[in-house]
Amino acid sequence: MEDSPKSDPTQAGHQQQQKAENAPKSGERSDQGEAPAPDHYRPDPQSMRDESNITPPEVANAKYTNPILAQPPEALTGLTLDAPAKIAAGVTAVLKSMEFSWKEGGLDRGTRGLLKMNQKDGFDCSSCAWPDPDDHRSVAEFCENGAKATASDADDKAAGPEFFAKHSLAQLSQMTDRDQNNAGRLTHPMVKRPGDNHYSPIAWADAFNIIAKELNALDSPDEALFYTSGKVPNEPAFLFQLFAKQFGTNNLPDCSNMCHESSGAALSPTLGLGKGSVTLNDIYEAEVILIIGQNPGTNHPRMLSALQKAKKNGAKIISINPLLEAGLNHFKNPQDFMNPFKALGALLGDGTQITDLFLQVRVDGDMALLRGIMKHLFEAEDRNPGQVVDRPFIDKYTTGFESFEQNIRNTPWEDIEELSGISRAQLLEAANIIAPKQKIITCWAMGVTQQRQGVQTIQEIVNLQLMKGAIGKPGAGTCPVRGHSNVQGDRTMGVWEQPTKEFQDALGKEFNFQPPYEHGLDVVDSIKAMYKGKTKVYFSLGGNLLAAGPDTEVIAEGMRKQKLTVFVGTKLNRGHLVTGETSLLLPCFTHADVDMQKSGHQMTSCENSMGVVSQNKGILVPLPGQMMSEVAILAGVAIATLGEKTNIADWVAMTENYDVIRDHISRVIPGFENFNEKLRRPGGFYLPNGPRERKFTTKNGKANFTTTEFQKYQRELEPGQLVMMTVRSHDQFNTTIYDYNDRYRGITGERRVLFMNEQDMAERGLKAKDLIDITSHFLGSTRTVEKFLAVPYDIPKGNVAAYFPEANPLVPIASVAKTSNTPTSKYVVVTVVPAHKTVGAPVELRMAAEA
Repeated sequence: MEDSPKSDPTQAGHQQQQKAENAPKSGERSDQGEAPAPDHYRPDPQSMRDESNITPPEVANAKYTNPILAQPPEALTGLTLDAPAKIAAGVTAVLKSMEFSWKEGGLDRGTRGLLKMNQKDGFDCSSCAWPDPDDHRSVAEFCENGAKATASDADDKAAGPEFFAKHSLAQLSQMTDRDQNNAGRLTHPMVKRPGDNHYSPIAWADAFNIIAKELNALDSPDEALFYTSGKVPNEPAFLFQLFAKQFGTNNLPDCSNMCHESSGAALSPTLGLGKGSVTLNDIYEAEVILIIGQNPGTNHPRMLSALQKAKKNGAKIISINPLLEAGLNHFKNPQDFMNPFKALGALLGDGTQITDLFLQVRVDGDMALLRGIMKHLFEAEDRNPGQVVDRPFIDKYTTGFESFEQNIRNTPWEDIEELSGISRAQLLEAANIIAPKQKIITCWAMGVTQQRQGVQTIQEIVNLQLMKGAIGKPGAGTCPVRGHSNVQGDRTMGVWEQPTKEFQDALGKEFNFQPPYEHGLDVVDSIKAMYKGKTKVYFSLGGNLLAAGPDTEVIAEGMRKQKLTVFVGTKLNRGHLVTGETSLLLPCFTHADVDMQKSGHQMTSCENSMGVVSQNKGILVPLPGQMMSEVAILAGVAIATLGEKTNIADWVAMTENYDVIRDHISRVIPGFENFNEKLRRPGGFYLPNGPRERKFTTKNGKANFTTTEFQKYQRELEPGQLVMMTVRSHDQFNTTIYDYNDRYRGITGERRVLFMNEQDMAERGLKAKDLIDITSHFLGSTRTVEKFLAVPYDIPKGNVAAYFPEANPLVPIASVAKTSNTPTSKYVVVTVVPAHKTVGAPVELRMAAEA
């Protein structure tokens, strides 16, 4: 077996990049503080959760019973099929970026937005949380999806009072999600009063008073829910959780509950910190990178640049996914078109080959696959004692190895091959790549976290890293790739329904109040509580729970039962239309907007996937209207609601100068000491990260191997049933739809599609573009969506894929990942049949965005 090669320092990323060995290390810098306080994930025992199944409202017929559509309209928009792309990015990505930017924000606003995005003196991209380089940054430090997000934020069209006067909520709900987003920026506070079918203008003070009146009329603070989007910067996120806790509840469901909650639930008890352990520089230094359940070409395109550098440095990449995505195949770096020495080659060539070995795993088969690789590694260790498994690291830093080893060795190859869909020989290829290497990074995203065994699968990822000693050293570690700009920061700021005692104690001491310590409701339990009429107020700081969550019609029915719904947002989305008796729509600034307060131009901050906190300072003048910052909105709500129960002067001071907020944060949250000073450094600062330095703040002070239970869900399928996963299209970020296309998968002009294996289609008598109905099955209940189109695709037999939010009505609210309570959007049991002709269907109204 070959030795692990040493890195060539001259090839470590760009010549102006820091090397991984020199990246800031938390515990060794006096200005960074010590390793973080224990991040013990304390999941509620399953017995304390609402595990009841819910029979949903009629899904297929909801369009007849509710004039305000909770689901996107069924009208088809014109599907064209092409061969899937084999190369990601390239000149097309450059052209699409320019097209979106100039169409939405105009030439001036669009260009200025792009040139300041992700710059050290600019604003943080409002799409994904991929980190920026520590040192040198390109003039164009953005990707196609970031350009689309910024273009949407920079939109120079307004959806003001005239727009809402013209269109009723029912009419707006007949628009596609794309057309709702393209209607323009929200500019004025609006209200829908009981019995109204339109939003109408309201003064800010009156809006705050309505919120205060409804909240203070509750029998218990726990009858209110405070939901947060990952797009919210640190400062308003900190104020949001502070307000909720001063009001008296820990009901703080947030989008983390639906994405990387499984990562936190797996990482905290095993490594002591519910975040990844690598830096961007580690990616460049890695010898082997595993990418599991992730589509970086669409969801985190800037990651491809880092993978390209890693490949140039000699890294081997193993991609594990049910679909061979274009970004996992080849990548043409748009930055190369700006280099006269590279432009021609970038234009004519195939770019960089990203994947060395592709394993087309079955949906929900990742745990079996990982066990197969590790079983091979143990067999290699038997033949080469001391060369494969890092026993010195294991003996010094870990516990639980013997039980884990026995568990892997006892797993039958028949189970591994059947459940993963990967042969023993293919798994040996992967093991042979990994076995002689020491610098190994595993990256994963929602393709893993939203499985039924998502937490346990991530624990197997940790097991693989630990058995190789591949953590806490340059070029090695864990890398959960977050899907929204500050979703990791929001959790750091205390937006969590399960706050630790340490956090609550510090918060209560800082603000002189007694915070609640009882666990609140996460997303799944919040939806159930709304549906059962146990809550009366729903307050959303950004986001679109209706489109992001499972069981769309259950969410809609729950929203309709609320006395008050409050939506703080920047642009119209479907979630703003399905409301409580009274509803408020409150317009706020984006990351790109200039935020002027009494003390001057304010900045906020965001935390990226790798624990770097950097400033976010808008550069675009907001559109005319009455928009307010998220901080100002929350302060207004807090003052009106809490009155003398809080320090009003402090809320005013925090609104006038965000440095005051950061001073509070610096005294509450470890790692944020001297927050204001560190935030003003170019590029920001790294938060403490114990696993990065082999300081494991678990309960026993060790990194813990896990002996997981291997459940064989796929064997429970009945004849004719398939397993569906939901995915994004390329012209989409989270629930925001920019267009109807998905060019990497060969889809143009349509979103109501189901990707199917050709054999599965033939068994059902289906051809390309045939109309189909899809029904999900869970614990005896069914949900059906109609009028989808079958699309033949290279996907494992027995598996299908569809876009969310269109497919979300099929995801049962009670189907959740063990431990994390995350909806299982990557494991939905379905049947597919040719569509039936519906008699008496309502007339479908189509409206242009400019209507």
